[in-house]
Amino acid sequence: MRAPARPSFRHLRGAFRLARRALSGALPKGLYARSLIIIITPVVLLQSVVAYVFMERHWQLVTQRLSAAVTADMAALIDLYETDPLHPGPDQLSRIAAERLVLDVEFRKGDALPPPGPKPFFSLLDEALSDEITKQVRRPFWIDTVGRSNLIEIRIQLKDGVMRVLARRSLAYASNSHIFLVWMVTTSFVLLTVAILFLRNQIRPIQKLATAAEDFGRGREIEFRPRGAREVRQAGLAFIDMKRRIERALESRTTMLNGVSHDLRTILTRFRLSLALLEETPETEDLKRDVDEMNRMLEGYLAFARGDTGEAAVPTDLRPLLEELKADAERAGHHTTLDIAGEPNIAVRVDAFRRLLFNLVSNAARHGDRIAITANHETRWLVIHVDDDGIGIPPDKREEVFRPFVRLDEARNQDEGGSGLGLAIARDIARSHGGDIILGDSPLGGLRATVRLPA
Repeated sequence: MRAPARPSFRHLRGAFRLARRALSGALPKGLYARSLIIIITPVVLLQSVVAYVFMERHWQLVTQRLSAAVTADMAALIDLYETDPLHPGPDQLSRIAAERLVLDVEFRKGDALPPPGPKPFFSLLDEALSDEITKQVRRPFWIDTVGRSNLIEIRIQLKDGVMRVLARRSLAYASNSHIFLVWMVTTSFVLLTVAILFLRNQIRPIQKLATAAEDFGRGREIEFRPRGAREVRQAGLAFIDMKRRIERALESRTTMLNGVSHDLRTILTRFRLSLALLEETPETEDLKRDVDEMNRMLEGYLAFARGDTGEAAVPTDLRPLLEELKADAERAGHHTTLDIAGEPNIAVRVDAFRRLLFNLVSNAARHGDRIAITANHETRWLVIHVDDDGIGIPPDKREEVFRPFVRLDEARNQDEGGSGLGLAIARDIARSHGGDIILGDSPLGGLRATVRLPA
């Protein structure tokens, strides 16, 4: 008998998963918004339950009992009037009702009930009073609970006429109960306001920590001091400790690379001096070219390994740099165009970003005759395209060329005759600024290199 229950359980679990996914998709993603929901939802639910219980159990019950008391007084007056109409008499009954029952009672002989009027859409008093008159008096009646703000009018059909009663609304209706609701809503609003203000102060240190981490990842100088709750301070201190360790590691690596660079350059300088003392022959020319090639390869390796981490990012107008690259390409004999949309102002490490763009433009110049450079900064991103009319790179090889020391022999390679590090260095610089480089098809027929940076 248990086997048929398993599919049902699976269906319920699947429905629960779908509902959870739908709910998670509808909920906000930010911590501040989610924290507000966590605070507001219980308060709203609690106040709703309290208001419903109060309205249902207290307000309605008090109104019903007050209405029952007023109806009992009217029923007693009717019994006295119809039992002995002459004693105590209509005038005497009206006086007793006014003095003892706080009711304005008038007996109108020969009158009839007015036509029934429209009932109010929602009125606890009208409903409770009508029910009590029906149960206790059991006579035709007419009531008006909305015509006058402070009074209610009741007319009851008697044997020889109509009894007209005017009573204060407070005698049959719990009129002050709404004050409880007003206080409840007001205090809830004040508490929520205080909670929101405190929550904002707790969220702000987390936002500053995220901003500091993002700026550090982009190579910018940061000034960050841990604030907020103990856990947030611990996260901030851990970030500062991590930042210091990374800076020490980068400094140690840079120092080591500078030492290696100095030693290798010393050896290359000896080679050059030795070759300069030798007789000029085809063999010595080949050796000089090999030494120059080794020097270029050494510079490429060191540039890739250093990553220019010691340079600080500063706000920069890239227009002069782009115009300089365009002029260099034209001097090399390439037809080059430059199109800039918006103001290309962005915080970058200038030397590193110049190397990035120089690598891309040099790559385009090496494999194409026409070059198009476009920059767009009309949105929150700076996008730079470098197009050429060369033979391009197959789509399945475009990610591979970003790997260090990869050279494409049959297609194209931006470091042909070099070390195969140009695109790897360019992407490393772009990602250190929080962006990236992607390759695609160019409108000129060759390759398009796209640099995308947050600005």
